[in-house]
Amino acid sequence: MGNENGTWVMYGVDWDDPECIHTVDEAIEYINEVGFLPLFRNDIPGFSLEERTVPEYWWCDDVEKDPWMWRAVIARRKDIVYGKFFDKKAGFISKKWLPYFVNYRRDGYDFDALYEDGKAPLKHKKIMDNFIEDNIDEEKFSYELKAAAGFGKEGEKGFDGAITNLMMQMYLCNCDFRKKINKKGEAYGWDVAIYSSIEHIHGYKYVTSRYKESPEESLGAIVAHIKEIYPIANDKQIKKLLK
Repeated sequence: MGNENGTWVMYGVDWDDPECIHTVDEAIEYINEVGFLPLFRNDIPGFSLEERTVPEYWWCDDVEKDPWMWRAVIARRKDIVYGKFFDKKAGFISKKWLPYFVNYRRDGYDFDALYEDGKAPLKHKKIMDNFIEDNIDEEKFSYELKAAAGFGKEGEKGFDGAITNLMMQMYLCNCDFRKKINKKGEAYGWDVAIYSSIEHIHGYKYVTSRYKESPEESLGAIVAHIKEIYPIANDKQIKKLLK
């Protein structure tokens, strides 16, 4: 997605293009095939879901055709993880490649150790306290998490930025998007993001299974894989996407 002369433009393919992804199941198959994939167009040509779907179907509210709705379906199925993982922008990571990203981005740190070593701010800890130890299986609406972590008028600031940073560090992800429920049990309003820890999706043992190797080794494997599946990608483009 780009801005051309003040107008947002979606880039993609025609329905009959051999590279077109038509359904959410095809999207899941492709993401698992390539291992990880940004949602929107980036500096690496063709390396996004946007560029392999029909532009006109985005935000059409038809779950059969709308890639924007597919992201919620994919997150909800809890096989592929979804979040702001690529240059602070949204994308998908398959189960196979998740431990590589976790080890590289966390630099071998569980969050509690990261905080104890003074490498994470208190406001990040207030968020992560909702997802560690006894709360590892928690899923929280964004507004619930914001309140529980003490963000708001009289509290901490920068909730959205903190969430993005924790996603980039592979501690949090989006696990669903759902509407709020009123006192009558009725859904209303826009879909709201629901967050969980990465461990909630695949378990601590699997998520941290690359901790035995150095973060540089995990990064090297990721970079080599990108160059294999997208040989046109150069080092500068890859570095920007993964930093």
